[in-house]
Amino acid sequence: MKARLPDEYRGGSNHMMKQIQQMQEEMARVQQEIEESTFSASAGGGAVTAEVSGKNELLSVKLQPEIVDPEDVEMLEDLILAAVNEALSKANDAMTQGMENAKGGLSIPGLL
Repeated sequence: MKARLPDEYRGGSNHMMKQIQQMQEEMARVQQEIEESTFSASAGGGAVTAEVSGKNELLSVKLQPEIVDPEDVEMLEDLILAAVNEALSKANDAMTQGMENAKGGLSIPGLL
């Protein structure tokens, strides 16, 4: 009596290659989608807002006029830095999560 393999195991490496190709296509789609997205964050209770792209490019920084104090430039610099870094973190988190979802739990060394 011959053992019968389930359909998903028939075709051996051809089936596996198709799955990998589908995963690569999904990862490319997700990456493009995230790169075309924008992410924003604010600091100082909304006094500073930064917007970045999914490509980690700073798109804009908006300041509430009342926080511009020539006597305290250092605080303004800190708020800008905090807002930009948080927006970049959101973009990076979205990319990481998107790639994990696209992989479907498959763990391949060297693959995002």
